[in-house]
Amino acid sequence: MKMKTFRIVTLGCRTNQYESEAYGKQLEAMGLRRADSEEADLCIVNTCTVTASADSSSRHQIRQLIRRNPNAKVHVTGCLAERVGDELKSIDGVTSVISNLEKEKLIEKLFPDAQNLPEFSIEQFAAHTRAFVKVQDGCNSFCTYCIIPYVRGRSRSRKLEEVLKEVKQLVANGYKEVVLTGVNIGDYDGGVKKGEEPVNLARLIREVDQVEGLERIRVSSIDPDEVDQELADAIVHGKKTCHSMHIVLQSGSNTILKRMNRKYTKQMFCQTIEYLKKRSPDFTFTTDVIVGFPGESETDFNDTLEMIEFVKFSKVHMFPYSDRPRTRSNLYENKVSDKVKEERRQIVLRSAEKHAYLLREQFIGRKMHVLLESEERSMPGYISGHTANFLPVLVKGEGLQSNQIIEVELAENTPSGLIGNVIMKRSENSILHTVGS
Repeated sequence: MKMKTFRIVTLGCRTNQYESEAYGKQLEAMGLRRADSEEADLCIVNTCTVTASADSSSRHQIRQLIRRNPNAKVHVTGCLAERVGDELKSIDGVTSVISNLEKEKLIEKLFPDAQNLPEFSIEQFAAHTRAFVKVQDGCNSFCTYCIIPYVRGRSRSRKLEEVLKEVKQLVANGYKEVVLTGVNIGDYDGGVKKGEEPVNLARLIREVDQVEGLERIRVSSIDPDEVDQELADAIVHGKKTCHSMHIVLQSGSNTILKRMNRKYTKQMFCQTIEYLKKRSPDFTFTTDVIVGFPGESETDFNDTLEMIEFVKFSKVHMFPYSDRPRTRSNLYENKVSDKVKEERRQIVLRSAEKHAYLLREQFIGRKMHVLLESEERSMPGYISGHTANFLPVLVKGEGLQSNQIIEVELAENTPSGLIGNVIMKRSENSILHTVGS
C-alpha cells in the first residue's frame, strides 16, 4: 500500500513536541500530507511516562488511533514505549515500537528506501506562533521520583551550528519567538569533544541573540543551581532575550528537596530569583511543583505555599506525586494518601492563581508589547498573547491576527489575564530590545 496521509499524536514535554514536528516535516517532504477528517495511512504516537496519568493518556491515544484508523500502520515511540515496549507491542493494531534512542531516525526506519530524506530538524511549528528548538536530550540527574534518565538516556547536546541554522530557518519562515528547550537544558555543552572549545548555554543564548530578524528568545525549564551569573547576565543583557524563566521549584521544603535528590535548597532558589529581579524588576517566573511526595508533612507543604507567595509566579505547573517504577522514591515509605494529595493540589492551584493575579496587578497602566497567539475561548472576540515577560494579555481581535506584535496599554486585570488596549502595531522589521519597550 502506498501511503498518502499521516497523523501524529504527541503527549508530554516540549521535547516530544519538537520531535513530532520534525517527523511531520520529513513525511511531508516524502509527499505525504497530514490527515484532517479522513483516515490516515500512517500514525505515530509519541508517548510520555512522567506520571501515571501520562501512561494512561498514552495508552488511550494509541487505542483511539487504532479504532479511528483501522487500516493504518501505527508506530509507537517516546518514553512510555521505552519503558514498557513489549506491553505496547502486544496491543492489537500496533505495527511497531521504536526506542527513544532511535527516535531521531524513526522515519528512516519506517522508510529505509526513501531518497533525500530531510534531516531531523524543523522549519515550521504547526499551529504555534512560538517555535520550540530542541538543543539537548537526556538527563544525568537521577532525581528520586523521575523515570526520565532511564527512558531518555544520558545527557547529550546538539552542535551550536546546527541550532543556529535551525533558528535562522524558523525566522525566515516568519517566526518571531523561539524557545530553546531540552530534557535538562542546563546541561547543554554544544556536543563538543575533548580538546574542542567549550560551549555552554550562556554562549548558545548569546549566539542566538545575534540572529537577524528574531525578536524573542525564551529558555525552557531549568533548575535554579544551573542559573549561574554568566547565564543570568546573558539573559538580562540580551537584545532579544525575554525577561521570564521557567525555574523548577518542585518543593519549598529543604527536607523534601533532599529526599528528591534535587541539587539545590530553597535558599538557593530564592537567591536565583532575587539576583534576576534585582537586575530586571520586571522579570517574572513560572515553575513546577510536586505535591504529596512521600513523607511530605503539613510543614513541608506550607513551605511550598510560602515560596509561591514569595515569588508570585506568573504560572505554576502542579503535579500530584506519582510512583514511577524503577525510581528510588517508589520504594519510600510514608506515602501520602490520594485524598490528601488532591486536597493539597487544590490549595496550590488556588494559591498560584491568587498570586499570579497579584503579580499582574503590578503592571496595570504600563505600556508593553504583546505577541498575539490565538483566539481567547473564554472571551469571544478577543485574541490572547503574552508580553515578553510572559504576562497573559487579551485584546479585542478586530483587525488583528496571530503572530503580530502590538503595543498595548494594560488597562484591567481578570482571572484570564490582563486586558490590553491597542496603541499601535509593530512593524515587521522592528526588534524587541527590553521587556517594557
